[in-house]
Amino acid sequence: MNNSTIARAGSILYALVIGYFGLGHFLNASAMSGIVPKFLPVHELLVYLAGAILVAGALAILLNKYVKPACLLLAALLIIFVLTIHIPGLINNSDPGMRASITASLLKDAALAGAALVIAGKGV
Repeated sequence: MNNSTIARAGSILYALVIGYFGLGHFLNASAMSGIVPKFLPVHELLVYLAGAILVAGALAILLNKYVKPACLLLAALLIIFVLTIHIPGLINNSDPGMRASITASLLKDAALAGAALVIAGKGV
């Protein structure tokens, strides 16, 4: 396999994962709305918006159309999750089990943001 085939396969795998997370936002919007920062309005609507961004980004990658802007938007969204949900969650939670779960989510979203930036840079 050549490098572009490998990169495309990785992009497709990434898109399938991102699409799955996006669908999860639609299927679990009411439950997920509880983790939206309190200073933001319309919590459930924001969960749907995040889901739409995730699904649209996945489709852009799968269809190989508008990959760079879609991945830059995905990276921005995931970094917003890290800064507004995960870091405050770590600061405001002293339960070791919850802190471990929050840390895993923080690292997952940071890694997914990094992968989106790699795909945006490669355009695959």
